[in-house]
Amino acid sequence: MNGSANTIDPVFLRVAAGSLAAACDEMGEVLVRAAHSANIKERRDCSTGLFDPSGQMTMQAEHIPVHLGAMPAAVKAFMHERHAPGDAWILNDPFAGGTHLPDITIVTPIFGAEGRHLGFAACRAHHADVGGESPGSMPADSTCIEQEGVVIPPSRLAAEGEIDKALLANLTARMRDPTQRVADLHAQLAACRRGEQRVREFASAHGEMSYRAALEAVLDYAERRARAGIAALPDGTRGAVDYLEDDARGEPLDLRLSLAATVSGDALTLDFTGTDAQHTGNLNCPLAVTLSACYFAVRVLTAPDVPACSGAYRPVKVIVPEGTLLNARSPAAVAGGNVETSSRVADLVLTAFGHAQGQGTMNNLTLGNERFTHYETFGGGQGACADAPGPSAVHVAMSNTLNTPVEALELEFPLRVLEYSLRRGSGGTGRHPGGDGVIREIEALEDMEWSLIGERRRHAPRGADGGADGAPGRDAVAGRPIPGKARGRLNAGQTLRLETPGGGAHGSN
Repeated sequence: MNGSANTIDPVFLRVAAGSLAAACDEMGEVLVRAAHSANIKERRDCSTGLFDPSGQMTMQAEHIPVHLGAMPAAVKAFMHERHAPGDAWILNDPFAGGTHLPDITIVTPIFGAEGRHLGFAACRAHHADVGGESPGSMPADSTCIEQEGVVIPPSRLAAEGEIDKALLANLTARMRDPTQRVADLHAQLAACRRGEQRVREFASAHGEMSYRAALEAVLDYAERRARAGIAALPDGTRGAVDYLEDDARGEPLDLRLSLAATVSGDALTLDFTGTDAQHTGNLNCPLAVTLSACYFAVRVLTAPDVPACSGAYRPVKVIVPEGTLLNARSPAAVAGGNVETSSRVADLVLTAFGHAQGQGTMNNLTLGNERFTHYETFGGGQGACADAPGPSAVHVAMSNTLNTPVEALELEFPLRVLEYSLRRGSGGTGRHPGGDGVIREIEALEDMEWSLIGERRRHAPRGADGGADGAPGRDAVAGRPIPGKARGRLNAGQTLRLETPGGGAHGSN
């Protein structure tokens, strides 16, 4: 079908949106099935998306919310380059389109049968290790980005189908288990190729002009839906304040995040002025991560089923002063910002609109030595809604990953799981109770290092409308309590126990 975005047939619009979403889903399946590391093949810690020639995200699979606003920044990092069929680009630099260093992004241009540039395919995957001071590349006490691993600036990984083997070898040689890193990067390249294939097939079947019109129509449709959702919210300004827990290098310190959320008609402004300055730890965020958290929360508040594309975020203005925790300058450490600070930003937005808080943390645990590395996040309690209890043992807000099954964990790593259960009673009580957290206790079968980055250990997830708070999390090594951000050595036979937070309740009994 030919025509502009303004005259496109509604049926064709639905077909186009469905085709784009299916292509992104298929890219994700290729990546998961081809990957070697448990973090990607078991936990599915990855995202895939398609972009138009100007770098606007036209669709993303429903994978990891924290990648929503950050993937477009990665694509835009390569917009000024000359592109040819078979090219591929790579980056992980948080200050040039990345999030934190373990998240490596691959971007490939897409060309039609007649050589016209149709857009880009991109995928981001959290690698089990990218070097740095500790196995898993998530040191709890890092103070600058170089301590967290290999920084990959925007670089050409392949030219006209030929991989730059010297670049690939140079990067992976500085990471633990380089063979697995290479295998996972090839899986990412395969995922992008599948996206290219599906876009070319769609453009060939319907015509390249119709394909371009469909992209514009999907973006405009998402914008209309988002504006309608915002317009349904009462006008006015709402405020929220919350705190991050910095306790990795000494005395506990609270870091303040502040938000003023203003609804004006069909537009929303999120102003984080008043947030603390970036700090010496790793809870700093690049701006793209803050945007991701804001966009996720706006989808929750307005139209959760709206297409995940750049059009849905046009009505949202985000104000973040530079040099703060939520818009940090290089070379700030950011390992925890992508996972923990992003969760708190989502909490802030949802709290401003009267929602109970979920666990508000990903409970990041890395384990390893020179022989293996393992990274995992853990579910907890979700906050209750005004009309329903919060679910238990789920990955909340910015994390949409799975757990590593006990069988896979014990088969692949020198670990034994002693307990994996609900943390009963950890959800807040109220008319609608919050969800319960989980308990996971593991035993080391050989000596290894560990690093934990968790939140909500001192500040409980808050209830709403009179509902009680959820229980804060708590952790222990060899039976001794540890703070939510710490690292150390686990000797063979010793145990590490995580008890994740519960969610806040909604309404009093």
